[in-house]
Amino acid sequence: MGRGYQSQDIRQKLIEAFEDSNTGMSGIEISQKIGINRITMTKYLKIFAAEGFLRQKEIGNVTLWFLEPGQESFDFPNDYFKVASQYLENLVKGTENQVYSLIRNCIHSGASSNKIIVEVILPAIHAIKSMYDDGKIGRSEEKLLQNTISKSLQIFNQIQIEPEPKKNIIVISADSESSLISEAASTSFYLDGWKVFHLGDMSSAINVLYDLDLQKLMGKVWKQKSGVMIVVVFSKTEEGLNFFADSINSVKEKLGKKIRLALCGKVGKKTKIQSDLISEKFEDVLQWSKTVYQSSK
Repeated sequence: MGRGYQSQDIRQKLIEAFEDSNTGMSGIEISQKIGINRITMTKYLKIFAAEGFLRQKEIGNVTLWFLEPGQESFDFPNDYFKVASQYLENLVKGTENQVYSLIRNCIHSGASSNKIIVEVILPAIHAIKSMYDDGKIGRSEEKLLQNTISKSLQIFNQIQIEPEPKKNIIVISADSESSLISEAASTSFYLDGWKVFHLGDMSSAINVLYDLDLQKLMGKVWKQKSGVMIVVVFSKTEEGLNFFADSINSVKEKLGKKIRLALCGKVGKKTKIQSDLISEKFEDVLQWSKTVYQSSK
C-alpha cells in the first residue's frame, strides 16, 4: 500500500492541508492537494480514521473528511514538555476527546510510549492530586479526571505487544490512592514486553492469610517458574509497603530466589523493610526491572 510513502509524512501533509479548511474536504480534494493518487489516499484516510486522526461525514453522495481536534505536528524528543502542558490543560477543561486524540497523535508522531507515560501522564496524575489537596477540585471531579487518565492509558494497551514469557511481573496497589499510578506502571511494563498481572487496589485483601493467597496466585500464573517474577507494590504509606513486603518475602522463601520485590513509595530513613528495591520514583522501578531481567539470563 502506497509504496514509497511514509505514514508520518502523509500525516504532516494532512495537518497542513486542513489548516485552511473548516468545512472538510473530499478524498479527491485531499489527494490533489497532497499529490497522492486517489486510491492510495483513500486507503490512508480509512486507516487514519480508524486511529482517531480523522473523521468522516456523509453529506448526500459526498464523503467529507475532517481533522480531529488537537492534531498538530510534534517534534520529539523536544516536545514532551509541550505535550504535558496540553494534556493537563485538556484534562482539566474536560475535553475528553482532545485528551485521547492528543495521546494518539503523539504515538503516531514517533513519541516513545513509555516516555509519554512518564513525562506526560504521571505528572498529570500528581497535578490532579495536588489540585484536590489544595481544594481546587472536589472528590467527584478528581475521580472523573482520574477515569479520563485511566482511559488514556488504555490507548497504549491497544498497541499489539508480544510479551516475553520469561519476563513476569505482578503489580499491586496497597491503597486506592496508588491505584492509578500502579495502572500506569502496568501499562509501561506491558509496553516493555513484560507479561503483566495487574491486581490493582488490594487494600481489601490485607489479612493474615494473604501470603497463602498470593502463593496460590503465583502457582497459577507462573507455573513453569521460567525466567524471573517481579512483584511491585505501590503505596502511599509505610504500613502498606510493610504489610505486602512481609507477605511477598514469605512467598519468596517458599518459591525461590527468582522472585524479586520492588516497593515504590516513601519510606523513612529509620524504617527497615526487606526488599530488593525501595524507591519513590516510578522511573527507578522501570529501570531496575530491566536490569534484573538482563542479569537473570
